[in-house]
Amino acid sequence: MLHKALSRSAVLLAKLALATGTAALSIMPISAGASAGFPGKPIRLVVGFPPGGGVDVAARALGNVLGEELGQPIVVENIPGAGGNIATDRVVKSAADGYTLLFGSIALSINPSLYKSLTFDPVKQLRAVSMVSTSPYVLLANAQSGIGSVQELVSQVKAGKQIDYASAGNGSGSHLFMQQFSDLAGISMTHIPYRGATPAMNDVLGNQVPVVFDSIMTTLPHIKTGRLTALGLSSIKKSVVAPEIPSLDELGIKGMDSTSWFIIFAPAGTPDDVVLKLEQAINKSLSTPALKQRFVDMGAEVVAGTSQEAQKFYESEVAKWAKVVSASGVQLD
Repeated sequence: MLHKALSRSAVLLAKLALATGTAALSIMPISAGASAGFPGKPIRLVVGFPPGGGVDVAARALGNVLGEELGQPIVVENIPGAGGNIATDRVVKSAADGYTLLFGSIALSINPSLYKSLTFDPVKQLRAVSMVSTSPYVLLANAQSGIGSVQELVSQVKAGKQIDYASAGNGSGSHLFMQQFSDLAGISMTHIPYRGATPAMNDVLGNQVPVVFDSIMTTLPHIKTGRLTALGLSSIKKSVVAPEIPSLDELGIKGMDSTSWFIIFAPAGTPDDVVLKLEQAINKSLSTPALKQRFVDMGAEVVAGTSQEAQKFYESEVAKWAKVVSASGVQLD
């Protein structure tokens, strides 16, 4: 109704100008797009994992600053379960008005090929709003394992030695990063899946299992004390918290360039001007020194950019991880 009223007002002003001989008077058209007055109420930011975890902490850190930038509270809602699928399903079924967003993680690019049947297609039913951050994984070996470098690991496996690796579970990031590494290195190791990253790391620290991929921030203290040896980063770009660790690519595992990441998504069909307003507000929030440092403290680096760039990156991730999941042979119900 407001849009129609504004349009009628513009027409009446134009007619009045013509009638009074002042048609040369410049009358700017009044736009009342979907973003006019947006946001007019709190925005819900859905997180597919429990409170207190890394995804939740990052979402709340950004949400606090983003809420100030937009002038409306960002309400973080945790809907854990099925590797984030329950939360994603909830968001794709929400109104495409910008008031329900998803704080997506790398799981959103793995799940389409990992799960046998999903109730949604995230590529078609979501649209990326903005990148938030990226964070590399690090390939680690117990310091007492006799594996002091990535070259030693590869040569031992190729010589016929059975080497086990731990992961947080089938289809987890630590599993699939190791699968990608193994494929590129031309080796095959024995996968020991655990129920979570903590028990997996405990057994690596105890040298029951010699190697693992894990996030850099949770393992950096063990690297500094000498209990773990950092063999190389999963990404070509160096880590902001440990730039001394070389990339696996530069160590000869060519093509190894993967990171964990966060992207904010909206339901497909969300108006372009609403997405643009959110994108600009997110980028401005991420440029604040305090928030940048907060992400560094989490082992991540903020990434600014457009919604189009984020969407292109996301779709490339879905394609990449589909190949890795296929090579792993893992499927979840």
